[in-house]
Amino acid sequence: MTYFTEQHIFIFLIQIFLLLGLARSLGELFRRWQQPPLTAEILVGVFLGPTIFGRLLPSLHQAMFPADPIQGAMFETVAWIGVLFLLLETGLEIDFSSAWRQRGDALKIALVDVIVPMVIAFIPCFFLPAHYLANADNRLIFSLFMATVMTISAMPIAARALHDLNLSKTDLGFLIMSALSVNDIIGWLLFTLVLGFFTQTNLNFQNIFSIVGSTVGFAIFCLTLGRDWTNRVILKIKTKQMPQPGSTLTFICLLGLLCGAITQKIGIHALFGFFIAGIMAGGARALSENVRQVISQMVYAIFVPLFFVNIGLKVDFLRHFDIFLVLFISVIGILGRFLGAWLGVNLTKLPKSNRLSIAIAHTPGGAMEIVVGLLALEYHLITEPVFVAIVFGAVLSSIMLGPWLAYSIKKRKEVSVLEYFSKRDIIAELRTSERDKVIEELCELASRQEGMPTPEIIYSAVIERENAMGTAIEEGVAVPHARLSSGKRPLIVFGRSLNGIEWNSPDGKPTHFVFLIFTSKQDDWSQVQILRIIAKAMNNQETRAKLLTATDELQVWHILENAFTPHQIIRKTGK
Repeated sequence: MTYFTEQHIFIFLIQIFLLLGLARSLGELFRRWQQPPLTAEILVGVFLGPTIFGRLLPSLHQAMFPADPIQGAMFETVAWIGVLFLLLETGLEIDFSSAWRQRGDALKIALVDVIVPMVIAFIPCFFLPAHYLANADNRLIFSLFMATVMTISAMPIAARALHDLNLSKTDLGFLIMSALSVNDIIGWLLFTLVLGFFTQTNLNFQNIFSIVGSTVGFAIFCLTLGRDWTNRVILKIKTKQMPQPGSTLTFICLLGLLCGAITQKIGIHALFGFFIAGIMAGGARALSENVRQVISQMVYAIFVPLFFVNIGLKVDFLRHFDIFLVLFISVIGILGRFLGAWLGVNLTKLPKSNRLSIAIAHTPGGAMEIVVGLLALEYHLITEPVFVAIVFGAVLSSIMLGPWLAYSIKKRKEVSVLEYFSKRDIIAELRTSERDKVIEELCELASRQEGMPTPEIIYSAVIERENAMGTAIEEGVAVPHARLSSGKRPLIVFGRSLNGIEWNSPDGKPTHFVFLIFTSKQDDWSQVQILRIIAKAMNNQETRAKLLTATDELQVWHILENAFTPHQIIRKTGK
């Protein structure tokens, strides 16, 4: 029997200290440059792995990362825990109920964005020269795998880009995330099925039927009865006043482990089980935003950096770099996902002004593309040069997203956001601290404006949108909104609560500033811009402090006027 020694533990701790510290530090630097931390984490692994450190200082590299199987297994285990919980957290971010309510447009976009990239990728991959394949006899499975890789978009990368552009709480952001949610579910289902077929030693029609039937049946059960059961358990934990967030965190981790074990037993990978478990827990109304944030921060602060650093430690990127493969995979991946989403969005009745942004948001492969690539490498389905090309393609598409999406948004004609405010549309002290009552009070004020419907009609529209997806953002700000069939121009109504309102905000803070926004159904782009500008202006701590100390509506108006004067609404320049 083999045991850990004190030297094993010492080297393991030094490895974790060095790799996690460098990955997090460089990741924060990249974040300030508005680039994904994923790039920094992989770069740390590339620098300290065989690519650079091992090539320049082989003796020191061997001392720090010895070839001892026990030593390697210790870090590898932590890295794989990281990727399992990455999939769990990714599932948590998927609002299946909201995606289902958007199933008309979201499903059209997602389905076309699965089919088109698969077709675009499958044909050229099938005719790749044999020396790029791990086994020429598995050309069909290899091509199916590569086609599947190209369908999976990087939902966390897209979510981050939408957040940075202050679009995450808009209807546009809501639709993009709904479509990406459906895309992720379909993509991961296809990938795990392909991987399951590849790993079967005796594959026949009966085995195929068993794997497909069990996987689809398990997914349907989890997304229906499983979600309801999960919600009841989390609600029971809260009503029993068990310690929070620890008790809920434990339950979600156990749920991931159980689902992972089931999918592994079915014959597909445990990652799909963790992903489904995340969707089940994420759909629980009893799960607070604070618990979601705790899980997300734990995963992205510790486990995810170590996983992506480990990729750089495992592969020599210089030795296996092939410029043809890198360009080949990058082009068919980005082009396939963009064309798929573009064709899908053109099958909907969405405004033309939003179509380019929706298509661009589907282009990054990001972390998920690398995860499925690493799995394929571990199972010897692909070669190391192909994996290196997948990593480069994923990083390139992630880096491109922010500037490309910002470009699509900025191609607009500008007007002042203050045109939609009025001194009369401000309540300096809201009468209540209940969310729905606050919305009702602001709707009553808005209904007094010329051309606005009755308070009951606009309240119904706002509360329906709010229940579909909460609009509280960080630092005490909420932006409830609705699109109305009547009304030719946007209207913004503002209310302040000195005591604060419980709005289930991402940072757990009470809401003090409520901006109620109305736009026409024919002019959803103004809504996107208004929400972006409010989020940007209210990010200023001095502005928030002044608003809290203002004595009346007139002072509040002057503070808002100063805060929003530098910002412009960008109107679309064409139809």
